[in-house]
Amino acid sequence: MSVLDSRAIQAILPHRYPFLLVDKIIELAPKTRIVGVKQVTANEYFFQGHFPGAPVMPGVLQIEAMAQVGAILALREFADRAGKIPFFSGIERARFRRPVVPGDTLTLEVIALRIGSKVQKMQGVARVDGQVTAEAEIMCIIGDREKVEEK
Repeated sequence: MSVLDSRAIQAILPHRYPFLLVDKIIELAPKTRIVGVKQVTANEYFFQGHFPGAPVMPGVLQIEAMAQVGAILALREFADRAGKIPFFSGIERARFRRPVVPGDTLTLEVIALRIGSKVQKMQGVARVDGQVTAEAEIMCIIGDREKVEEK
């Protein structure tokens, strides 16, 4: 069961294929905690070169998936979220613990450390079958989409 399905996620996030890295949200406590899921399939574009014959999901994309889940948590708090866009502004204490391969279900838990009107700071943990694959503190700035589109 999901709290937010793919359509609901796309109504919140500006990301689209091939860079939308969250399939559904399964838990959500507003302003506090969110859990998302990414089904990792053999068809992922990044497996073509990372690595042929031994496909592994890049760690930076695991962190990006965490950031997208965190952005859902943050953007839900904005009534005008259609006019907002999250920009990664920092990663701290990133660690990669275990490879993620085709067929894995990547569970992405993000806990809010600070949610403000512009700056967000969150702790993310990615897991497969309960085992930690990656973890990091992630920060983003919520910007106005119109200002980006004008440039």
